[in-house]
Amino acid sequence: MHSFPLYLQLGFEHISNLAGFDHILFLIALCAVYRIEQWRSIVILVTAFTIGHSVTLALTSVGTLTIPSSYIEFLIPTTILFTAIHNLFGDGRAGRSLKPGWNYLMALIFGFIHGMGFSNYFRALLMDESSILIPLLGFNLGIELGQLLVVSVVVAVAFVFLNLIRVSHRDWNVFVSGAAAGISMILMYETRPWQA
Repeated sequence: MHSFPLYLQLGFEHISNLAGFDHILFLIALCAVYRIEQWRSIVILVTAFTIGHSVTLALTSVGTLTIPSSYIEFLIPTTILFTAIHNLFGDGRAGRSLKPGWNYLMALIFGFIHGMGFSNYFRALLMDESSILIPLLGFNLGIELGQLLVVSVVVAVAFVFLNLIRVSHRDWNVFVSGAAAGISMILMYETRPWQA
């Protein structure tokens, strides 16, 4: 009954406004170690994340894969924390050569987790839809357009700080990744599945 454009809009709004701030925070952390000159690496990285969450969004939406939402809500900020720590102490540190294979694999795996989070919201929108193919396609495409907007803003802000204001890449990475780590720990505490 609902049209493709409606689900496209709902997916875009879910990721591009504060309703999807945990996913936005993950994208910010994911891009923190890259410069605008590395845009190809950023595109491949975000594509790996997209593939991961697209697969699990589809699987969980049709009921093939089911994980309690309390665990997913905890795992999403855990992916942010892990990414931030990797940025600060791993091969992702600014100024060191990045190992693309590991970063892309990490983005793919974390995409699986985020896709489960997207599916909870998507299922709530579906209610009694008999065919989910068109709504799923529209919603997923809307999320991708929202992600492109978020990544574009992150890269533009990084460009201003790194190239115009001349903040060192290391300082930028420490600030962004440190902030992401701090916020993610608060989210992990608030969503811990073992709480009463």
